[in-house]
Amino acid sequence: MDAQVNQNDRIGVLEELLNERYSVRAFLPKEVDRATIEHVLTTAQRTASWCNSQPWQVVIASGEAKERFRQLIYKEASGGLGDDYDFTPPREYAGVYLERRRESGFQLYNTLGIPRGDKTGYAKQALENYNFFGAPHVAIIHTNEPLGIYGAIDCGAYVSNFMLAAQALGLGTIPQAALARHSGLIRRHFNLPDDRRVVCGISFGYADHAHKVNSYRTSRASLADTVTFVEA
Repeated sequence: MDAQVNQNDRIGVLEELLNERYSVRAFLPKEVDRATIEHVLTTAQRTASWCNSQPWQVVIASGEAKERFRQLIYKEASGGLGDDYDFTPPREYAGVYLERRRESGFQLYNTLGIPRGDKTGYAKQALENYNFFGAPHVAIIHTNEPLGIYGAIDCGAYVSNFMLAAQALGLGTIPQAALARHSGLIRRHFNLPDDRRVVCGISFGYADHAHKVNSYRTSRASLADTVTFVEA
């Protein structure tokens, strides 16, 4: 009985973190202390990986370094430059995937009062990715090119654990594939070796809970929509 209670308590903590976590799009300017950041990183380092390769490397920019990076990547993005992903982005969203994407997008735009069809408003909001939504810190996650897509998958698991660890320590996060659109700039700016491939960024810090953009939550599909049980 005690063991069952303990198991329920443990899964309850995970469920709470998963239910609480969301993509934060407005941060307070308050910086996170180094000890807390290292606690997040140490926890995420336990992520499982193919043959324990642990392919992720992480660059974290803060303070003046973050601001220099922000100015560079914002200038490239706002000028219509870049678009050099290391990993091929989705070819298209169709069917239920398109429906989910639209639902998420319209929730964001409706919350901010951006009318449907306002492409200028959409573009302006998209550029906020390159301001890191006001976050005081941004992490760049990159992997080893010879490991191919499985290195990127391992990095995806790392990103999830990074976000859950941050949530547990009272921080907000947003994973950003948009930053990977500028992998060439990122490699040059941070002097990454040629064999490193940019997976994504994570902006993080303390969420501005009073900002309306942080007031909505996306839905999740049911098990019936995502799982097939085969028993015979």
